[in-house]
Amino acid sequence: MILAQIGADASLHAADWAVIGGYLVFVLWLGFWIGRKHEGAEDYFLAGRSMTWLFIGVSLFASNISSTTLIGLAGDAYSTGIAVFNYEWMASVVLVFFASFLLPALLRSKVYTLPEFLGLRFGMGVRRYFSGLTLFLNIVVDTAGSLYAGGVVLKLLFPDVDLGMIIAALAIFAGIYTMAGGLAAVIYTDFVQTLFLLVGACVISWIAFGRVGGWEGMTEGLSHDRLSLIRPADDASVPWPGLLFGVPILGFYFWCTNQFMAQRALSAKSLDHGRGGLLVAAALKLPVLFIMVLPGTMAIHLYPELPRPDLVYPTLMFDLLPTGLLGLCLAGFIAALMSQIDSTLNAASTLVTMDFIRPLRPQLTQIGLMRVGRIATVAFMALAAFWAPEIDRFESLFKYLQQVLAYTIPPVVVLFFAAMFSARANHAGAMACMIAGTLSGAVLFVLNVVLEKTHIHFLYVAPIGCLVAWTALLIGNRLGTAPPTEDLPTRWTPDAFRAESASLASSPWHRNYRIWSIVLLIVTALLVWVFR
Repeated sequence: MILAQIGADASLHAADWAVIGGYLVFVLWLGFWIGRKHEGAEDYFLAGRSMTWLFIGVSLFASNISSTTLIGLAGDAYSTGIAVFNYEWMASVVLVFFASFLLPALLRSKVYTLPEFLGLRFGMGVRRYFSGLTLFLNIVVDTAGSLYAGGVVLKLLFPDVDLGMIIAALAIFAGIYTMAGGLAAVIYTDFVQTLFLLVGACVISWIAFGRVGGWEGMTEGLSHDRLSLIRPADDASVPWPGLLFGVPILGFYFWCTNQFMAQRALSAKSLDHGRGGLLVAAALKLPVLFIMVLPGTMAIHLYPELPRPDLVYPTLMFDLLPTGLLGLCLAGFIAALMSQIDSTLNAASTLVTMDFIRPLRPQLTQIGLMRVGRIATVAFMALAAFWAPEIDRFESLFKYLQQVLAYTIPPVVVLFFAAMFSARANHAGAMACMIAGTLSGAVLFVLNVVLEKTHIHFLYVAPIGCLVAWTALLIGNRLGTAPPTEDLPTRWTPDAFRAESASLASSPWHRNYRIWSIVLLIVTALLVWVFR
């Protein structure tokens, strides 16, 4: 079990407790202070659509690099190698795609949720299906995973307290300031939390790097596969065909269609600020290799007999850091934990309010909608806290997160691509896509996981599910009527691209998102080449 003793000193000095306590008090104060300014649903759910590029980008990064990712990346590097970083650099590519193709239509549509965006094209049935699926994933995967990761670390500090009680306390704390302050509180606290997070991660990496004897000491005795991003087709972690066809699908869902991530882009005050935020988040993903993944490789030499990979990052924190710095890093860890929990709770409450309650109760006022959102936050906080302890039954946290997505999100990815690039896609095709994609995922899950009759890697499951869903979409499209071209608010067109090119030609080069996108892609390619 993951709660086995790690042999490190898990006690804290008074200075460490002071740092952590000060951080918690500040976050609560900020949440309530921001919440006093909200006048309606748009303020609460989308921060008044007033966010600037720096806050959007840092908040995106903070919510992604949560406690689940900190534990998951280091743990996977410890057990299988640095190939887990493929999920991180691929985010840079996906975010460039998001900024170029999807974001303009999202902001132009003035939607509150990503399911609402799909509903503009395919109708209320598709909207509610996607909203329900997103709610399930936000609670069972995202929020529960973060609560579990935080519980693992805090269990080391409070070994006599039940894991479920620790998780419940974390959920209550995150739920209080999210319920009070809404998305604005989430984004502003994310900005502060990221500073804690990066300082803590850099300090741990630096100390661990020195402890193992530098690069030569870290690589000594390790096979090439352990330090390679490009792995064989039969690799158990990230086979190269899965990297090409599976990882981009999971990345597209997570960054472009997952409400709790994309909601930050929806809060942008303009298209330029939204794009700038996405590119900032993409740039911040690249150093993750050095400050969050490679420490797991260093831990192979420092702690060769850990009972479970998910213990790597907690062990690094408690074993390497001196008094004061340990408190700072724990505050950073708790910050990362809170960042994802507050994001998913706010996103889930937005989905319930805007995709289910508002269509049924259109007479509700802005204040009434905000009240519904706060009630939903409390309910989802309780559900996530109830499920989180069950994750201890899975092999590792990161594999739990990725496998659940691989079986569930293929039809969503197909529908978004159809909405953006197909003029023929219609309601009948979308319904066929949803049904076929969901059934294929369920069948593969039963065969692969429950009955263990097949052994298909989860990174192959995602493209298989997309192929089934896309085939069903094409068949369904023939049974329905193509919508009028002028009624396609979600679609990207070459004409729009040419008009944008003309506009960018008259802008200064440093404000041209395409130039920065190319720079990001080049740096990403060089990084992958060096660690190929």
